Amino acid sequence: MKYIEVGIGNTWIVRTETELEDGSEVEQKGIIKPIIFYSIYLRLWIGKSVFIWDSKQGFKKTAKPRKAFKLILGLTSFLPDDEVTPGG
Repeated sequence: MKYIEVGIGNTWIVRTETELEDGSEVEQKGIIKPIIFYSIYLRLWIGKSVFIWDSKQGFKKTAKPRKAFKLILGLTSFLPDDEVTPGG
């Protein structure tokens, strides 16, 4: 999956984070295309609490080991090589 995020608290105001098959992640400045829409989300990280509302997965609250403040609007995208197809 690929996550395109706009907001405060990340390295850049606009960034794309790509999850690779081996589990590692690559963070890049700006919007990296192509975008194959999956969902949209809002993430609010205050202290050690993270609140996430996702259009596909609903609401969830998680805890992180470190304190931070982030307010992020994001878009989740399939990778072009994913075998999962949008809507399927």
